Amino acid sequence: MRRVIVHEKRRVFDGFFKIDEAVVSYEAFDGGMIGPVRRLSFERGDSVAAIVFNRDRRRVVLASQFRFPTYEKGPGWMTEVLAGVIDPGESPEQCVRREVREESGYEVDRVEHIASFYLSPGGSSERIVLYYAEVTDSRRVGVGGGLRAEGEDIRLVELSVPELEAAIESGDIVDAKTLVGAGWLLRRRA
Repeated sequence: MRRVIVHEKRRVFDGFFKIDEAVVSYEAFDGGMIGPVRRLSFERGDSVAAIVFNRDRRRVVLASQFRFPTYEKGPGWMTEVLAGVIDPGESPEQCVRREVREESGYEVDRVEHIASFYLSPGGSSERIVLYYAEVTDSRRVGVGGGLRAEGEDIRLVELSVPELEAAIESGDIVDAKTLVGAGWLLRRRA
């Protein structure tokens, strides 16, 4: 590990999301020091996501929902893997099982960890823990759709593997965690 000196750090926004401001110096690759420089970090907490496959229907289960940050640049309504924020004291696997149930109505039969990664490390500390999850029709315990109390309105989209591949190639799927999960699934199915 290279040296990092945190000269100061303070929370500049403390709402649903948090923003920390820090002044840091860090060791350059040549051994010198960079900084001090001012950096902001968007603190959201860590999240889980799952590429969900219904074994009975041989289809991938995705969520379509409104995402305000994408509205001005388009499309606003995104088709993406099922996902959510990990609650305090909750393991990533517990969270992925809860989110799949809330968003799709399915109880998960099996989960497999795919990867953990940062979405935008230049500005956010959020990590995504990505899973592959399998469900069956017999384990459908609810209607899904998310939690209205949390402002969620989710429509399920079920695609065959070739339809998923076509949606990626056409640019209909533009969400990073979905592209990572779909890429993993397509390589595995090849």
